[in-house]
Amino acid sequence: MKYYLSLIAVASLSLLSACGSNDEPEVVGGPADPMAKELANAAPVELPPAVKDSRSYRCKDNSLLFVDFLADDKTANLRTEKGGAPTKLVAPEAGKPFVAEGGYSVEGSGAAITATLPGKGAQSCKA
Repeated sequence: MKYYLSLIAVASLSLLSACGSNDEPEVVGGPADPMAKELANAAPVELPPAVKDSRSYRCKDNSLLFVDFLADDKTANLRTEKGGAPTKLVAPEAGKPFVAEGGYSVEGSGAAITATLPGKGAQSCKA
């Protein structure tokens, strides 16, 4: 009985010792990358800013607005429906009103904003 246990132990150790070996061949000088020069000379990629604050607002005319303020403090995404497509609003510098073509404007970024939508005048909205 002791003989079988020692054989099992030796066989187990020999199998486990083979787990750490690396038998895969090393590839040296593989195929050349056809876009290597373009990638080396490409401009650095700038990631879009993260969402800093997301709020829903009730306006004076009883409409709802959904605004995502981004971390760069110069960009906001405005939606007039909860699942609707966003309109990207951009401010020339931090602290200035966010605007977009077509008559969109949002001034402020806290609990109260002033929003202007196409076909509507400026109105105050509260979170």
